[in-house]
Amino acid sequence: MNILKTLLATTVVVVGGISAACAEYPERPITLIVPWGAGGGTDATGRILATLMEEELGQPINVVNRTGGGSVIGHKAIADADPDGYTLGIITTELSMFHWLGTSDLTYKDFTPLGLYNADPSAVVVRTDGPFDSMDALTAAIEENAAAIRAGGANQGGVNHLAYVTLVNELDGDRAFWVPTEGAAPGLQLLASGAIDVGVVQLPEAQGLIDAGELKALTILGTERDPAHPNLPTIKESTGIDFPINGWRGLGGPSDLPGDVSATLIEVMADVVSSPAFADLMAKRSYGVVWEGGDAFVDYLAQRDEAFGKAMNAAGLVKD
Repeated sequence: MNILKTLLATTVVVVGGISAACAEYPERPITLIVPWGAGGGTDATGRILATLMEEELGQPINVVNRTGGGSVIGHKAIADADPDGYTLGIITTELSMFHWLGTSDLTYKDFTPLGLYNADPSAVVVRTDGPFDSMDALTAAIEENAAAIRAGGANQGGVNHLAYVTLVNELDGDRAFWVPTEGAAPGLQLLASGAIDVGVVQLPEAQGLIDAGELKALTILGTERDPAHPNLPTIKESTGIDFPINGWRGLGGPSDLPGDVSATLIEVMADVVSSPAFADLMAKRSYGVVWEGGDAFVDYLAQRDEAFGKAMNAAGLVKD
């Protein structure tokens, strides 16, 4: 009888061990870190992605906003997470800029890039009852006294700050006055309240306030007009200056994610981003959809790092 009990116990252990060894990722909920505050574009698009991916993965994806330091804190939390696939994050344009600015040593090489899912050009927006009713009026004011114009839309040294500084420099303005915030949502609140004069954000982030009649867009910093706003001129059309700047968003994890985990996430993400449901949810909020997965996303990030370095050097933002 004791021999039989021992054999049964051994069988349970062996079977349990085989079951654990054969378990497939993911076995438990996943945390998704968003390095920007609630209500902004990264938060909105990250939650869309999380909702659809959790349906495919069969596990909840819990979104956590980790703000601070112009997204440095959130990005560092992603990079420092255990490389087991249970802590992922939305990595954003600022990752292409940190080391150029001297705000952090983080680069795309500190992550496992999984997939690019969104890119949108910046736009210049103002209050409908504000002092600038056209891009001509704004450019004239910048040329006369740029330092008197309060602009904002996100962090100091971020993509929208870079866009505004570049605009001021191209117009030979004396000094760009930028009011930093932790994301587009608080920056747009400052603009709507009159605390700042000009906002530079990704256009979808301002869509609600534009629809409400509180804000209006003057120009878009893309190479082509936005199909959702066909009457909105590009920056080249409205000023003759050609400096398109896009903000991008993608899914990433800490470096050294296991190959099978990365492969699962890339496959699921590719299915989600190409799905009608994702396209519909993004389109309702006017967010652009792009897809670059795995190695293609790594190549994209390498190109972005180089391009932003050149632009920031020209704008005088690079720290030695």
